[in-house]
Amino acid sequence: MSNLLKQFKEFAFKGNVIDMAVGVIVGGAFSTIVTSLVNDIIMPIFGYFTAGVNFDSLKIVLSAATEEKEEAAIMYGSFIQNIVNFLIIAVCIFAAITLVNKAMHKDKKEEAPAAPPAPTEAELLTEIRDLLKEQKNA
Repeated sequence: MSNLLKQFKEFAFKGNVIDMAVGVIVGGAFSTIVTSLVNDIIMPIFGYFTAGVNFDSLKIVLSAATEEKEEAAIMYGSFIQNIVNFLIIAVCIFAAITLVNKAMHKDKKEEAPAAPPAPTEAELLTEIRDLLKEQKNA
């Protein structure tokens, strides 16, 4: 248990916790914007091209509503909207991560010092000779 707590502590404080919190808040706000984009712009366009179908109302009724119970239905139209939401968010996150990775790799390439030149065959043979002489004298 102590080891698990130690691992969690290392994970939680490895990066900047404030940066992580800001990312979560911005992600939540971004999710709201994408939901609005899908519900208010994209899905009505799909509805227009599918003869006015409102995706929110697409469902398969399993049992009709009665006075004692509510309608039981599979709301597959809402599910389709959530899939579109997910795809848009996934594409945006992929694009953001790709841009960040390119920027990080560009910085690393500029900062990386040049590798020292490989030793020549003559230098290697000289080193081997010197090592053999040391072993023989020891």
